[in-house]
Amino acid sequence: MTIAVDFDGTIVEHRYPDIGREVPFAIETLKMLSKEGHRLILWSVREGELLNEAVEWCRERGLEFYAINKDYPEESNNDNNFSRKLKVSMFIDDRNVGGLPDWGIIYRMINEKKSYRDILLEELGKEEHIEKPKRKWKLW
Repeated sequence: MTIAVDFDGTIVEHRYPDIGREVPFAIETLKMLSKEGHRLILWSVREGELLNEAVEWCRERGLEFYAINKDYPEESNNDNNFSRKLKVSMFIDDRNVGGLPDWGIIYRMINEKKSYRDILLEELGKEEHIEKPKRKWKLW
């Protein structure tokens, strides 16, 4: 799976343009995902030297990205038809609706291929009490 990961507020606490403290378990979780074969793309608003600082901060902690602010390492921004829309399976970002889940839950969502809702219901022990909505249309 190819996963885009934000930096500020996701891997580290928001202190932009400075680098905040690591969000607990962010680096370890991302290293595990990378080791399991997932392609991680750093997808950040940072550019230039600020981006280089973020990449180096991660590298010092043993986290390497497949690509940085692009779909693949060799991608060029010089193409007139260039789109900033990444072609990834998932985005991990603190700006998600509902905010950033705990990194343990993020890991489970990816490995178990479950939604945030499914995992929360399991943890509450209520998965057997949830009724699935009835379809209001027929499939022919």
